[in-house]
Amino acid sequence: METGVVAAEIGQFALILALVMAVVQAGLAGAGARWRDPALVAAGRAAAMVQGALVLLAFLVLLLLFVRLDLSVELVARHGHSAQPAVYRLAAAWGNHEGSMLLWILMLSGFGAMVAIGGRELRPAFHARVVAVLGLLSAAFLAFLLFTSGPFARRWPPAPEGAELNPLLQDPGLALHPPLLYVGYVGLSVAFAFAAAALLEGRVDSAWARAVRPWILAAWSALTAGIALGSFWAYYELGWGGWWFWDPVENAALLPWLVATALLHSALVLETRGTLVSWTLLLAISAFAMSMVGTFLVRSGILTSVHAFATDPTRGSIILLIIGGFTGAALALFAWRAPALERGSAFAPVSKESGLVANNLFLMAAGVAVLLGTFWPLVIDLATGDRISVGPPYYALTFVPLVVPLLALVSLGPVTRWKTDRLRDVMARLRPAAGAALLAAAATFALFWSAGWTAALAALGFALAAWLVGGAVLALLRRFRVPGGGFALRLVRTTPASAWGMALAHAGLGMLTAGITAASLFTVSEVAAMAPGQAVDLAGRRLTLESVGRVTGPNWEALEARFRLGDGPGGRTVVAQRRRYPASGQQTTEAGIAFGLLGNVYVSVGDATGGRLAVHAWWHPLVGWIWAGALAMALGGAVAMADRRFRLPAAVRAAPAAVPVPAE
Repeated sequence: METGVVAAEIGQFALILALVMAVVQAGLAGAGARWRDPALVAAGRAAAMVQGALVLLAFLVLLLLFVRLDLSVELVARHGHSAQPAVYRLAAAWGNHEGSMLLWILMLSGFGAMVAIGGRELRPAFHARVVAVLGLLSAAFLAFLLFTSGPFARRWPPAPEGAELNPLLQDPGLALHPPLLYVGYVGLSVAFAFAAAALLEGRVDSAWARAVRPWILAAWSALTAGIALGSFWAYYELGWGGWWFWDPVENAALLPWLVATALLHSALVLETRGTLVSWTLLLAISAFAMSMVGTFLVRSGILTSVHAFATDPTRGSIILLIIGGFTGAALALFAWRAPALERGSAFAPVSKESGLVANNLFLMAAGVAVLLGTFWPLVIDLATGDRISVGPPYYALTFVPLVVPLLALVSLGPVTRWKTDRLRDVMARLRPAAGAALLAAAATFALFWSAGWTAALAALGFALAAWLVGGAVLALLRRFRVPGGGFALRLVRTTPASAWGMALAHAGLGMLTAGITAASLFTVSEVAAMAPGQAVDLAGRRLTLESVGRVTGPNWEALEARFRLGDGPGGRTVVAQRRRYPASGQQTTEAGIAFGLLGNVYVSVGDATGGRLAVHAWWHPLVGWIWAGALAMALGGAVAMADRRFRLPAAVRAAPAAVPVPAE
């Protein structure tokens, strides 16, 4: 116990020193940029690296306390239990408000140290300003952690036993889901720092866009993977048979993803054509603000959710002040600087620029629809005390009609020329993709024509999926065409990683579209009270209950049902459980899932009464394509980050700069 107390003291002291270093980082780097003093800039960069090391030390101490189950530490006593497997003791370190905030700050300080170490290709004064802004962000969150949410607070006497982590969170998917999301959120904080530094300097150019794009790609890829992992966890863990519930915290992750997608495309326009300067900066600020929304929601006490880490309105209010302070200051700076920034060159209505602008408008409109659906019930509740529900019907009427034309536009951009083009030529380049889309629509309608509107919607969804995949393939094939005809074997050597990443992401979006279409329109479910030996028919598949029994795990006991899917040697065993965790008295549903390329058979069990077991079974066609497509999109972003153009020194890839504005 004495060692544990010493460890907690070390962690607390490391956080205090990290706060000091964050303030020093912001002050010295900012002063060095203001007075063009290389020594001050170097000291600010060194402070960023020391701060990152100190926060890492504090986080490692917290992990050690959880692994050793030191019950003299309040946080460990509230979320650690001796019966929990070791991996979930580690996950418990960030499965709570204090630990998750420390993980957030670890990501932020780590990224700040990476920016301080790298960035040599950036202008020295600009680089220093980026480091200074990141130092201010770290200082704000470290102060919040130390003064309102200390992770190393101790209790006396030590607890005889801990309270275990929420059983719903005792899952490998949830151990990885928050860190991935935090990488995404913090990556957008770096983009925000780049935007704020550019506004402070009064200068934005193509080199700025190229420098910030890897950070946006990293954030976007991590957000995509994190959202997909969270969706998959909800699918197999919650037992309700769905993959998206439009929960406010799910939406809070979707909002920054939508804005980051718009930011990624607008930064490409700025890098290549030197236009959309103000819009790109505004998107960087908005993406940061949206990334902070989820932090506020799960810590403000206004939500009751498995995602909620705290129910303290005071702490939520402080987070809201931090968000408002940084976002408000950035918007004020934007209002001052934006009118004087270079507007860039003009472009025709039919051009790559126009297509990407339309892409941005649809993304932002979809984001507004999600924002209203998420916060309007909360506003009504706070204002009147009335509780209203905004569910899938609202999003079907507002979000989906905006996404359909957006998906139709996606394949146009990669094959459209910059500055000006002809629509007839663009469509000619996409003729094979259009043919594939028409074929998919016709085949779908022919198979399901008796379903009426369902067949029409399915035809539209599968046509869009074929259009997206076909467009992604054609965008790559256009790069291999040589003047004499045919295709050159230059696939790897001459095609940049960004082109491969774009094609992979767009094809993944097509897979995701197909999966959502099939799972949304053609899911079949059966509810039955079954005894061993009985069977139900599920979309032409025979599901037989073989046995029901009791099993125990490391910290749970369960009612387990074993099913047989199909007959004969080709049949598969499906196991579903209803678990109870004695330490907390909570129950969870562990669905039994038979995964397949064309769909999943999904079985959830309830209570057993009178010798019969309550069973709910689903057939989910192509549902796995949703997560496979999302992971392909995330991989596409990661591949694009490997593009060698992001690693070239500034002298090699210098671009004409926008007209600078007096900075002081």
